[in-house]
Amino acid sequence: MLRMEIEDFTADAYSNGEFVKISKKDLLGKWSVLFFYPGDFTFVCPTELADLQDNYEEFKKLGCEIYSVSMDSHFVHKAWHDSSDRINHVTYPMIGDPNGQLTKMFSLYSPADGMAERGTIVINPEGKVASYEVVSDNIGRNAEELIRKVAASQFVYEHGDQVCPAKWKPGAETLKPTFDLVGKL
Repeated sequence: MLRMEIEDFTADAYSNGEFVKISKKDLLGKWSVLFFYPGDFTFVCPTELADLQDNYEEFKKLGCEIYSVSMDSHFVHKAWHDSSDRINHVTYPMIGDPNGQLTKMFSLYSPADGMAERGTIVINPEGKVASYEVVSDNIGRNAEELIRKVAASQFVYEHGDQVCPAKWKPGAETLKPTFDLVGKL
């Protein structure tokens, strides 16, 4: 799965008070997070999107753009943005995927309920998947942990001969896999 690359797509999004088009070319040349969630006007989803917004500046410091994605339309995203105290602060693009193009591209479509799974995809500047995670529909994700995963993905992208151990944070020691290290950890 991690050898996967984002395919060509074009989607409508709601962003900063206007409707915009988002395509593969918008993701290339920088780090991106596609943050899939089941649906607008639900329960766990607004807490996650608000958490992303609360940490949005940290993502931007890493040169990473956030794109939330659900199978709702960009019109529904605007209505949710206009009516929710948590969502009306969101400034990153909210992609509408009513035909499931992106959701199905990453095998996140749930035919049982016709919605996206709760999936997080980190895309590197070349458009390749650096991280892919799916959690249960009733478990919210943590933006601070996602920031750590983006930073680790960036580190190994730039230092391919090193790996980041559990709980690694920027500035912490990494590992260089060698024959001599086998069985020593």
